[in-house]
Amino acid sequence: MDKLRQNGLPIAFVASFLAVGVPYWLIPYSKISLPDALVAPGMLVVVLGALMLRSCGVASFWRVTSIVGASVPAAVFARVIADVAADPTSHNLWPLEIIIALPMGLAGALVGATAGSLFGKLAARRAMDENS
Repeated sequence: MDKLRQNGLPIAFVASFLAVGVPYWLIPYSKISLPDALVAPGMLVVVLGALMLRSCGVASFWRVTSIVGASVPAAVFARVIADVAADPTSHNLWPLEIIIALPMGLAGALVGATAGSLFGKLAARRAMDENS
């Protein structure tokens, strides 16, 4: 359990970053439409990552929500950096891309963290009832 407490947040961040980022990065630049491009199975990883971390009590509600939720705008920003390195005239409105991605990530992480908190409390209550 100590390993999970130490490594859970970074693992969930990287898993969410890659799950959202890889499909997003494969879309041609001319076809990207935010936030539609972010609504993919990768967002499920964001929700499930936050859910698992909170249900195990790895970190506080807001810490899990903010760190796991930040993976989505981080994936968008990674694309911005790569595309601007190749073509400096692309992504001239990149701050708006980040502003659009931020609530998407936070919403997914918020749903997962809320559900995980509820599951954690139910599991703790059930364990107390069984021990009584």
